[in-house]
Amino acid sequence: MQKSQRLIQLIMRINAKPSFTVKELADEFGLSTRTITRDLLELSELGVPVYSIQGRGGGYRLLQERLLPPISFTEGEAISMFFACQSMEYFGSLPFGEGADSALRKFYHYLPADVREQIDRLKNRIMFWSPYRTMSAEILQTLLKALMVGSVVKIEYNSSNGVSERNIQPIGLYASSGYWYCPAYCFTKEDIRQFRADRIFSAALNDQIVCRADISQKTLLDKPNKEDGEQSTLKLEMTNKGLWLMESNPRFQPFIQKNKDGSGSLTMKIATEEMKFYVDLIWQFGDEVKIVAPAEAKAFIHQKIKSLQSLYLC
Repeated sequence: MQKSQRLIQLIMRINAKPSFTVKELADEFGLSTRTITRDLLELSELGVPVYSIQGRGGGYRLLQERLLPPISFTEGEAISMFFACQSMEYFGSLPFGEGADSALRKFYHYLPADVREQIDRLKNRIMFWSPYRTMSAEILQTLLKALMVGSVVKIEYNSSNGVSERNIQPIGLYASSGYWYCPAYCFTKEDIRQFRADRIFSAALNDQIVCRADISQKTLLDKPNKEDGEQSTLKLEMTNKGLWLMESNPRFQPFIQKNKDGSGSLTMKIATEEMKFYVDLIWQFGDEVKIVAPAEAKAFIHQKIKSLQSLYLC
């Protein structure tokens, strides 16, 4: 067996069993302990995070950040991976730390020169826009870690009732309109609730509370459905320009009806608890979009107008 092949098999072996002895590997590979020791030293110099444990019962262990063996990609697969990472570039924060950027640099560095030239020609010509939202990358990483290891998270959360301390068991993490959301079982409310990541002031793994086995089986398909709560019917009228503006918003676009003169209308069901959120979205379109119903939404608009009048007409 060539040395390069042996080193790759060693990486795969120690990834599968992060605690091992030199003798175990020597017996498995049919080599001397001296050769295995030399190979482990070479792997360590290449960046495989192995370290030795001294004393009785010692041996070698692998640090948490393991190094994966080489993987072969076609040119098309490599370009797809490159733009998959690029698609996240405009998010304000990501739960992956520097991992995505590091992987992207490695991908680009080892691509053939002609493929790199093709990618360079596409830079700043293909983008995946996302509204920029400021939030803590560390909190996102904690939530992601909890999902991976199966842990409860202790958080400080700012809701409409003020800041409170919660213990939650995340069931997923997803992004929508630039915001990150974490559906989770709340041990305080004894129910699955949806938490917006930018409203979490602090987050830390809490091993003092055992995860519920039934919650561990849930996924994002089980996240809270707003349709299960109280619903309101939102009705809008929009000018030609208003229709054009509204069509760019994925929340509204599926419900827009176009008129022959180029104007439009919209009728859609929304969660009553999210009424103010939708009014804030519509407010940005000014007089191009008019709220027809419900009365509560129109009242929110009147309140905004009065606030502006008191600010500028005093």
